[in-house]
Amino acid sequence: MLGIETSCDETSAAVVDEHGIRGLAIASQDAHAAFGGVVPEIAAREHIRSLDAMVRHAMREAEVGHAEIAGVGVTAGPGLVGALLAGVNWAKAYAFARGLPLLGVHHMEGHLFGTALEHEGAHPPFIGLLVSGGHTLLLEAHAWGRYRLLGQTRDDAAGEAFDKVARRLGLPYPGGPEIQRAAERSAAAGGAAGRFRLPRPMLSRRDLPGDPAYYDMSFSGLKTAVARIAEQLEAEDGLADAVDDLAAEFQEAVVDVLAEKTRRAVEQTGCRRVVLGGGVARNSRLREGLAERLGSSGELYAPSPRLATDNAAMIAAAARFRLARGERSPWSLNAEAALAFPGLA
Repeated sequence: MLGIETSCDETSAAVVDEHGIRGLAIASQDAHAAFGGVVPEIAAREHIRSLDAMVRHAMREAEVGHAEIAGVGVTAGPGLVGALLAGVNWAKAYAFARGLPLLGVHHMEGHLFGTALEHEGAHPPFIGLLVSGGHTLLLEAHAWGRYRLLGQTRDDAAGEAFDKVARRLGLPYPGGPEIQRAAERSAAAGGAAGRFRLPRPMLSRRDLPGDPAYYDMSFSGLKTAVARIAEQLEAEDGLADAVDDLAAEFQEAVVDVLAEKTRRAVEQTGCRRVVLGGGVARNSRLREGLAERLGSSGELYAPSPRLATDNAAMIAAAARFRLARGERSPWSLNAEAALAFPGLA
């Protein structure tokens, strides 16, 4: 299965078979750093320029020719519509020209398959925590393709909050890795325990199963709380000396919320297996916090950094599953910026 991923600012192609990843190529776009965020028009143009080379690289690494490709999976959404269209149109043209099945894949479902590519135990049933720049979802996977949404962010995604807080603190883009590095510097310097105390939004001991807030999350207010502290520190000319400690407290607040919501899901469903996916899964403190909160009551499966980032191997794996079920996408397949998660009950 050939996979194509162009939902944001990574251009990726991969070849996957029943044994796993045969070839994978990922090109991350550097042009957006100067703007402090992804510029959709630039992203789309870079995908168009890079896709042919990424496919050649993945197929060369896999040691396969065009005649050995049995189908094409492509991210159809969610994401930046212009970026998505670059991949969808390439995949449609390739599949049509070679008479191959075409499979449109949901980007976030792909992240679940990405973790399963590396961990034999990361298969349903499990609790899935998907944390990226655009989405934060907590779901129960009864089987591949059959899911129950437990909770989600009501405003900013966790990854988006990382980027915006980093920008407010004067850290470079992308913000997630920079926040983590700042937190590590804070810890290495001994930190400043209790110097800052940020809220843990929608996390209360009074929450009960069945309450709307029991699994849902919110990060907009947390972002605002950081901005207010930063403004006060700037007025006192003390922000530069406080960035690392404030970044560390922000990261800890996000981890506390995500870890506790996941622990609640494990406790209430009785499902011990937890699968982590999405770009924020690269954050080592998140993985540590989840493991600490779950303790012996859960089994945590997290992707490597290569498969936590947006990649085509996860898209090809999800497409293989759907092709095996007899699914195909029509030639009218289009990119959808807000594509609904498939198989939700």
